[in-house]
Order: sequence, then structure tokens, then C-alpha cells
Amino acid sequence: MSRKYKFGDSQKPYFVSFATAGWVDLFTRNIYRDILVDSLRYCQEEKDLDLHAWCIMSNHVHLIISSATKDLADIMRDIKGFTSKQLRKAIIENPQESRREWLLNIFEFAGRTNSNNKEWQLWQQDNHPIELYDAVVASQKLAYLYNNPVEAGFTDIASAWIYSSARDYEENRQGLLPLVYLF
Repeated sequence: MSRKYKFGDSQKPYFVSFATAGWVDLFTRNIYRDILVDSLRYCQEEKDLDLHAWCIMSNHVHLIISSATKDLADIMRDIKGFTSKQLRKAIIENPQESRREWLLNIFEFAGRTNSNNKEWQLWQQDNHPIELYDAVVASQKLAYLYNNPVEAGFTDIASAWIYSSARDYEENRQGLLPLVYLF
């Protein structure tokens, strides 16, 4: 089995990207982004997740993470499993969600057509973890992560995107989540 996209030593930092099934633009509403932020905060507090950098886009997430004591694959499984359930509930219960039926149909179809699921799949299964084995690679991934909202046209300045830790690094201001800085 290939180890190219597998977690190795969880104490080392990894760049991780994961996307919604079908690349659906779910995270266009703050209510859904906040569920993901809350899950990351919980994993920091209860699962020994070291969050070095993060960015939530409309249909995918970038993280730079490590853990001194826990397996990163397990933490990622828990983040994706928990947020999948919470986001499904939020979609169903959100009175402002004009895309409710469409979103539910897409994620239910993804679940039915994937033998690893029963009826629902919000996240694609892969995470593509990339070990940040030196400062050059870490700097490249950090720049990519922060420039994603700028490249997408969401903002002109990376640190203005509040669903990212760019302001922590670029402006030395506390963002939504505490960080363990890479350098």
C-alpha cells in the first residue's frame, strides 16, 4: 500500500486539504463555517490537536496540524465524522437555507454511491496529508493556504479573511482559533 498520502509521525506538522463531496460550495454561510471552527477548537482542547495554520474556503479546508500524543488520522476521522453530522443537522434546521433539498440530495447521492457510507457523505474521503519536512516546504504550504482566499477573489488581503489564521501570522493578531506557530 502506498504511503504517499498517509500520516507518518503525528508529531511532525502536516499540510492537509479536504473537500466536500462533489466540491459543493457549502461554506458560503457563516453558520456552517462556525461548526467547523468549533470542531477544530474542540479537537485542540480535548484531542491534543496542535493547529499551526488553517483556512476554510467555500468547498474545502486547508490545515497545518500535528499532535504530540494522538494519531492525526484518528483526529481527522473524528473532525470529518462529527462535522458531517452537525452540518447535516444544520442544513436541515436552517430556515434561511434556500439550497436545502439540493444540498441534501447531493450528499445523500454521494453516500449511496460510496460503499464506505450508508446514506450520507459530506466530505470526500481523502485528506492528502503532506509532511512539512523543512522550513522551505512549510513556508510554501503556509503561503498557499493564506493566498487561497485572495486567489479565489474572496478578499484582496489574506489577513482580512476571518476564517483563516493569516491574521495571526501576518498581523500578529489573535484569530478565531489559538495557534501553535510553525516559526
